[in-house]
Amino acid sequence: MAQYTKHPVTAPPTAPERESTGHILLRAYAIVVFIVAFAHAAVYNLVGELGAGVVMILLTLAAVAIGVPMIARADPHPFPWRRLPWVALGYVSLALISVAWSQWRFPTIITWVLLAAVTVNALLIAYALSWREIVRALASAFKWIIGLSLAIELWVSLVLHRPLLPFFADLPDGKIDAHWYWVRDNFVDGGRIQGIVGNSNLLAIVSLFAIVTFGVSFAARARWRTTLVLWTLLAAYLMVRASSATAYVCALAAAIVFVVALLIRRARTPRIRARIYMICGGIVIVVVAAVAVLHKPLLEALGRSADLTGRTDLIWTKVLERAATHPIFGNGFSSPWIPSDPSFDEWITDHHITVFHAHNMWLDVLMQLGVVGLVLMAIAYLTLLWRAWFFAADRPRWDLRADRPYSSLTILPLLFTVILLVQGLAESTPIMLWGWLLLILLSFKVKSVPLVGVGLSEQARVTERGHEPRRVP
Repeated sequence: MAQYTKHPVTAPPTAPERESTGHILLRAYAIVVFIVAFAHAAVYNLVGELGAGVVMILLTLAAVAIGVPMIARADPHPFPWRRLPWVALGYVSLALISVAWSQWRFPTIITWVLLAAVTVNALLIAYALSWREIVRALASAFKWIIGLSLAIELWVSLVLHRPLLPFFADLPDGKIDAHWYWVRDNFVDGGRIQGIVGNSNLLAIVSLFAIVTFGVSFAARARWRTTLVLWTLLAAYLMVRASSATAYVCALAAAIVFVVALLIRRARTPRIRARIYMICGGIVIVVVAAVAVLHKPLLEALGRSADLTGRTDLIWTKVLERAATHPIFGNGFSSPWIPSDPSFDEWITDHHITVFHAHNMWLDVLMQLGVVGLVLMAIAYLTLLWRAWFFAADRPRWDLRADRPYSSLTILPLLFTVILLVQGLAESTPIMLWGWLLLILLSFKVKSVPLVGVGLSEQARVTERGHEPRRVP
């Protein structure tokens, strides 16, 4: 039985402040958005193209229904209009304006609606949730994706005993290309697995994001830390079984940046920081030069072809040729490409399947929105990288006190940004769906809330141990 003193000087205990049902539902909505964005291929394979579009429309309508009243009554805080990621929003505007000169107007309109939907959902999540809540929502979404990926792989291998096509369709007679399968039934025989997302490369990169998120949560002393370790091991296992060279390179880059950030955090004087920057900068230059010279043997060591699995000869050459026809403002926005449109249908094929992106975010942007779009995208990502670096490397400070402990959560935007930039060299996903969602979400959040647990949007929320939340009038 709980007991407390009745001494007149001591105030009676009060129950902890309960979280409102509305805020719990808001967090659940954020988890659903993350699941739909990161596992959009699974949604498509379940309900088809039309159904996936309806899901995104419903989520966007929900975001508008939730966000407009919150902004109108300034709940939980005034909307920071000046802190919006204006460069990224400028890219969205340019994509819409490109309808005027687009060589494929229907794909431009359809994919812009998707881009706008992702943007609206990302802005609402960044505005309505604290840093800790965003990390928790990401962790929950990754747990669902990883758990369902393992479940569907086990079900296909142990129960179905045959590959699985999208929409659970029956296998046709004769041999079909393995790239058509949703799950290839490789879990037992040791081949590359695809999980619920239906793509080995995507499963590997999602697993890498999950490892980073679980690791940050563990360091932030989240609840159920033993369970977090198990989830991390499972994510690592799926990443290895997916066997994606791109994900391995992203993991290496993130690990290097993580080590450098830790060294900067431990530097006691500006002179030591400068030395670390100089040494690490020199190492990066040497590594980049070595990769440029030795990329062929390195790719062979990773089990990949020297032309990056057909990218340089099959895809990038044709994309550059089309980009050269309209170099300034591009041919028109379309991320992803619409395979059924005559402009893309069988333009570039791989294993008899029409390719739906350039497998390089920069070439994709150049072809679609030209040099103008390329500059906007570069500024958007480099600005995020700049802010994310100092968000992670600088000690939290808003007054004369300079000895506050670092927050573990501040490392997540930096590692996510590095992974996106490295992946963008071989994939176009950083400019669409979950890649774009992360760009908008992290850009807006880092810009509007540069200190975890401090500021209007972090008031009355659980903050990291050692931090002192400050109420701003």
